[in-house]
Amino acid sequence: MDVKTTLSQLVQDSGGLLRLKPALVTRLFPPPGRRLGLPDDAYDAGERGCVTERWLASTTEAQNPIHAPGEGLSFIDTADGAEISLRDAVEEAPDLIMGSHYANHHSGLGRLPKIFDNGDRTPFHIHQIQVDADKTGKDSKERSYYFPPDAPMGPHPEMFFGLHPFIVRERRKDIIARYFDDWENLDRILTLSRAYISVPDDAFHLPPGILHALGSALTIELREEPDAGAQSEVSAAAHDIPPSDAEEPGMITFVNQLDWEANGDPYFYENHHTPPVLMDGSKTASSEEWWIFYNTTKYSGTKLIVRPGCVCTCVDRGAYSILAWSGEGTFGELPMKGRSLTEDEVMVTCDRARSGVQVVNTGDQDLILFKFFGPDINDDAPMMKKYP
Repeated sequence: MDVKTTLSQLVQDSGGLLRLKPALVTRLFPPPGRRLGLPDDAYDAGERGCVTERWLASTTEAQNPIHAPGEGLSFIDTADGAEISLRDAVEEAPDLIMGSHYANHHSGLGRLPKIFDNGDRTPFHIHQIQVDADKTGKDSKERSYYFPPDAPMGPHPEMFFGLHPFIVRERRKDIIARYFDDWENLDRILTLSRAYISVPDDAFHLPPGILHALGSALTIELREEPDAGAQSEVSAAAHDIPPSDAEEPGMITFVNQLDWEANGDPYFYENHHTPPVLMDGSKTASSEEWWIFYNTTKYSGTKLIVRPGCVCTCVDRGAYSILAWSGEGTFGELPMKGRSLTEDEVMVTCDRARSGVQVVNTGDQDLILFKFFGPDINDDAPMMKKYP
């Protein structure tokens, strides 16, 4: 199959709106929260673990201990059942998806949205800063976390970020060492951190090098791609430790990879809490749009709300993907329904984004759509003031 020829016809037939199939990803831990809308028995993947994530408009293949070819990739929903991944579409016909100018300056979409459906807390870990990631041939990754409304929060609806300031101020590596190899009581290390309750319709931005543990709240993450960014967990089995550092005790190597100042920032909440910000001029009687992923040039994202029985037109600067979260209606020529798996996800090509998409709410509740953009598309996204 000639991907570019087939895709060109698909884009023409769809008016630049490409329906995507859900991309489900398994993990060995934590257990699933079972909030992705699957049949109950579909979460169990045997020796590969359980389905705990859904990736959105993904051009990235999941890196798991037991590899499943194509896992994590989004596929275009075609009328004839042809198998075309979004990754192949972007690689073979980048101009059709991203526009010629953007494609000439970017090798891909540059962002990876995910839904985390964890039934328990994740281990305390970091994503390495670039100087350490370079040693393993990987890339450092920025990411942001948003807690969508109207979703069960699970048994541990809080996230842990950073370290108490005195630990950083006094460089108390000995305190961290006390917990490092205690596998039976691994969560005790969280006494050294600060917890923030996960509040619906709230968010945090997290640069690399900062310790964190995700809670059980259903969470939408927007981050740089690909998935294989460098990561270290607080355990004797910390991975992505470069061979040149292998002779050092695991704990010493680990703590040396921390961004110490960021972890002990006494203004951590003020510097990383990113609540929704209303977009200038977007609020009308019919609709409103809010920034929910911002404070970085690496990606951006918004929440569009269209009132029942109302219509609005979206005009954007570049390609993006959408996820219908709640309500129902139409997005251009396509029906949309929140959390339906088959009618909730669309890739919007650059040309269609710029020409505009009419959104109609045909239901009796708000139609909420999340939009995900790559780098260098929304240069007007808010940047937070740095405290103090």
